[in-house]
Amino acid sequence: MKPRTLAWTVALTVAAASLTVLPASAAVQWRDCVAEGNDDPAVVQGSECATLQLPVDWRNPDGPTFGFEIARRTAKQQRVGVLVFGPGGPGDSGVDRIKTGISRFSPQLQDRFDIVSFDPRGIARSNPVRCSAELMAKLPSPIIKSPAEFTAAVDFNRRLADDCRTHTGPLYDHVDSWQTVRDVDAIRRALGERQISFHGSSYGTLLGAQYAETYPRNVRAMVLESVLDHSLAGPREFLDVQAAGVQDSFDEFVKWCDRTTSCALHGQDVRAIWADALARAGNQFQLSFSTFRMLYGPQWNALAESLQKLAVSKQSAALAAHPFIPFCQDWNLRITNYRDYASLLDRLARKNPDMPYPGQLMAVSVCLGAPKANNPQHRLDVRNLKTPILLANALHDPATAYPMARSVERQLGRHGVLLTYEGWGHGSYNKGACMLSTVDSYLIDRSVPKRGTSCPAIPPTG
Repeated sequence: MKPRTLAWTVALTVAAASLTVLPASAAVQWRDCVAEGNDDPAVVQGSECATLQLPVDWRNPDGPTFGFEIARRTAKQQRVGVLVFGPGGPGDSGVDRIKTGISRFSPQLQDRFDIVSFDPRGIARSNPVRCSAELMAKLPSPIIKSPAEFTAAVDFNRRLADDCRTHTGPLYDHVDSWQTVRDVDAIRRALGERQISFHGSSYGTLLGAQYAETYPRNVRAMVLESVLDHSLAGPREFLDVQAAGVQDSFDEFVKWCDRTTSCALHGQDVRAIWADALARAGNQFQLSFSTFRMLYGPQWNALAESLQKLAVSKQSAALAAHPFIPFCQDWNLRITNYRDYASLLDRLARKNPDMPYPGQLMAVSVCLGAPKANNPQHRLDVRNLKTPILLANALHDPATAYPMARSVERQLGRHGVLLTYEGWGHGSYNKGACMLSTVDSYLIDRSVPKRGTSCPAIPPTG
């Protein structure tokens, strides 16, 4: 973490940035969004797109600017206001969510809100971080097995950073959530809104929580779904809770397979089949990562069929992995030598026998050798909210483990209420009528559920 003295400098800078007047050139000029790639024009119809010119660095608001892409769909009746959706990832496109994925939001929300989202800085259409494809293809595995491999990974990450910075321009060093918080408030000001409602998903919950810290009086209501805890101090704390969530989700898959005759591996030793597949894999992390992603839905049927094919064909799985540049600017998870990294891997293996290589391990490995984060971890300090933040999390979430949501609820105190989905997967808003209606009632009417409220699990379909 940065020294306490620097915190005062940051606080003063935050205050200055919050008073910055958005330039007239940033006023919203909406246009019809156009279909791109495989988009269905009929689905895209009705969405509007715009580009704001925003500062590359909000600490220097009069400096260079970049094009920040936003999109919206306007309320159909009885408009409440603006609902800003904070996309996850990092790496997800909020513009795509508005153009082709608006069905994520219930008809009730579509009726009552102008739903607005954006491509975060450095992502998709908002000055995307660009790197050499040839160099990206050589990304080392996070499973580092020697001091030489550790040194090589650090050297590679630094070469990749130099390459990406060259191809991206000055925005490369300013894609952290501290900056994006100010981008979100620029949307609010450009729309002429006194307050916004906000729905953040996964990595977007970090953005939402920091927005509530920085601009509490600009928040009408806020939902943080699949909650990321930005207070986790170091790599051990970060990976302990994350890996436990992955192992828990895999345990739930095994239980389902044992009791469900439709599982392709029903009646077989699922853990033994998985262990054999992992031992034979040409790239163990890629196989682990693909399995981790199948737990998101969760896609239990597909995962069982995939493992069955691996057992029969004796082939390994493959998945392309990409570094998340914003993550390295939001987290200080510093590991300076191979001994500490090896100790971390040993700890993961001891505590998570089936899933020793959680997907989040990649977030640690791609940041080896990175400079100190622009927006390092801290405990939340949210004050002066008129409406408590509604947190929503699945009990068995492989990507944002349930204990993180509990931790954020404690940090928020009276400003936070956790709604628990008693089922599985990453994301919970669309998991049954209970979750949907509770979140919708909160956003539309600001009806805050009682503490301890939970919704029953809906059996996964696949």
